[in-house]
Amino acid sequence: MSKDVPVFVAVGRRKTSTARVRISHGTGKVVVNDKPIEEYCYTDALAKSATAPISVAGLDGSLDIFVRVNGGGSNSQAGAISHGLARAIEKYNPELRTQLKKAGLLTRDGRAKERKKSGQPGARKRFQFSKR
Repeated sequence: MSKDVPVFVAVGRRKTSTARVRISHGTGKVVVNDKPIEEYCYTDALAKSATAPISVAGLDGSLDIFVRVNGGGSNSQAGAISHGLARAIEKYNPELRTQLKKAGLLTRDGRAKERKKSGQPGARKRFQFSKR
């Protein structure tokens, strides 16, 4: 990236995944952890969910996107990329906020794995009760 092109940076999170997204005006190149998105997101559904904010905003092929993502699994990472991308696009053009908000892409999904409690085998499961 050249120094005269403005770069917009945002962070997206989902479960235990964190994605740091950098966007700039360009040719439509999407790179995740130094790999093309088609290679990193190994299914079409994952790639589509990760790049959903681009199509919602109508910016297909006009932004260069560089992402660093770590933690969690593949679905969680795709969600984190989508969240970070939506936040970066909002910084890029604040007028697109209503479209992104309506599609539910700016809201952070707070659902995560519930912790295991003491005296139980899992988060909700109980040990078998025996009367006698």
